[in-house]
Amino acid sequence: MKTVFKKILEYISIIGLALISALSYVMFVFPNDFAPAGFNGIATIIQYVFDINAGYLVFLINIPIIILVFIFVDKEFAVKTLVFIICFSGGLAILDQFDLSAFIYQTDNGTSTILGPVVAGFISGATVGAAFLLNSCSGGTELVSALIHKYRPGYNFVWIAFILNVIVAIISYFVYGYKIEPVILCILFSYFSSAVSDKILRGNREAVKFEVITDHPEEVGKAIIERLGHSATIIRGEGAYTKSQKNMLFCIINKYEIVQFKEILDEYPDTFAVVSNVNDTIGKFVNHRQKKSAVS
Repeated sequence: MKTVFKKILEYISIIGLALISALSYVMFVFPNDFAPAGFNGIATIIQYVFDINAGYLVFLINIPIIILVFIFVDKEFAVKTLVFIICFSGGLAILDQFDLSAFIYQTDNGTSTILGPVVAGFISGATVGAAFLLNSCSGGTELVSALIHKYRPGYNFVWIAFILNVIVAIISYFVYGYKIEPVILCILFSYFSSAVSDKILRGNREAVKFEVITDHPEEVGKAIIERLGHSATIIRGEGAYTKSQKNMLFCIINKYEIVQFKEILDEYPDTFAVVSNVNDTIGKFVNHRQKKSAVS
């Protein structure tokens, strides 16, 4: 029963995200005469030139790719994305029937035009990131990425998305009256959308990895457990030059705990550490101190 309720809640969330995205396009993208990134940008340009509602175009462009993803990649991902696309396209078509001039953001003299793509980019990034967390996406280049990754896992799709966005930006120059401003607005939209979606996907899963070389592995490990609530893995090794036995502690902590971790290392002058960022942690990554507090 819980699984069914969870699935229903996921689909309701996807529908809500799609409708928010459609409203964002109507309020901040279309009125400011610029094309966003990806396939939606192409649909926006066609709408501007031929006065065909972008909702229908987005649907027609995505359907063949969704079918391929359904057959060759992931059926659930394809179905959820189809729900997003239907609601997004339908939202654009329905909203086109209403007079929303009192709510849209547009400046008559061109001042603060930059705010349109900035806000739209933030909303787009938020909806795309949230959709990914629900095993869905907003279609377009993300679907193409799923297909390519299926058969070419090591291929960097970023360049394909980049090239497509560059093409949209260049076309914008000619479509919107040979002006450079639509190109800049397209770039701004793409940047903010990517930055926000990336931040949401990483979320609070970002961490810091310490690789500590020390002659006091037990003491340092105990301090990590008692003062930070984390544990560590001790790896036995040998110095390449001295051939003496060395110990390395492998530990992952939250970013806000870096200062406390450095204070522990300062207590052992013959200890040094290599620090690197961790974009994500998969599996069990628990602060045991917080876990104990919750239990008590």
